[in-house]
Amino acid sequence: MPKPKGKGRAGGHSKHEGKSSSKRPNKRPAGEVHEEGDSDIVHRLAGLEVESDDSENSGQSSGDEAAKEPEINYAVAMWDLEQCDPRKCSGRKLARHGMMKTLKLGQRFPGLVLTPAGDRCVSMEDRDVLMDKGIAVVDCSWARLEEVPLSRMRTPYPRLLPYLVAANPINYGRPCQLSCVEALAATFYILGERDTANYYLSKFSWGHSFIKLNEDLLNIYAACKDGAEVIQAQNKYLENEQIERQKRKELPDFPPSESESEDSS
Repeated sequence: MPKPKGKGRAGGHSKHEGKSSSKRPNKRPAGEVHEEGDSDIVHRLAGLEVESDDSENSGQSSGDEAAKEPEINYAVAMWDLEQCDPRKCSGRKLARHGMMKTLKLGQRFPGLVLTPAGDRCVSMEDRDVLMDKGIAVVDCSWARLEEVPLSRMRTPYPRLLPYLVAANPINYGRPCQLSCVEALAATFYILGERDTANYYLSKFSWGHSFIKLNEDLLNIYAACKDGAEVIQAQNKYLENEQIERQKRKELPDFPPSESESEDSS
């Protein structure tokens, strides 16, 4: 198992089991303009942890044996707010595998941090920061999002994730409600660390589905040179999706053809 660099200690278990929620804060990010109604907060929330329902006995992914252990020479860490069910928390599972370090609240992290307090989107221009200083995530419950003390999770590189769809069993198919491991894997993939993304996801029985579900978008984001281009690509995708949905709604409801009627009889 890779032992990511970085100081920290394993967090204790929470007495409260956070439950997944679609609740979103009303505050919109300043200085950002998006075309669709909620796409301006979509990427803001994507870096947060939600429950993944992967307990100790849930097994590995079918591709786990084939996932080679990559060389990881940077820190991978999280602030664990102990809001989620420890049996379902993907961040804690990674910590148990020695693939994640836990930071104390108030402890400064020098690398990238996926947080709703981010000032720009993750992009290839962040690769050097990842390789030199590592990455951390905020592990919290969606149901208690407003309680998260973001000001106590300090970093010079706060980042957002763009629009992606969750593959974890609790929020499968829901935009941006990513688990901790999905948020990390998305960042690794966008920054060119695809083997690392697949390796982290391989620890979960559903992990391979995340790349399959988002591969086109991830490749688009990975080709962007900076955060502004990522946002443009995200908005273009959302606009096209909206147009396609509208076209499907406008399709006439034709009666079945004579051959279809005969087949159904």
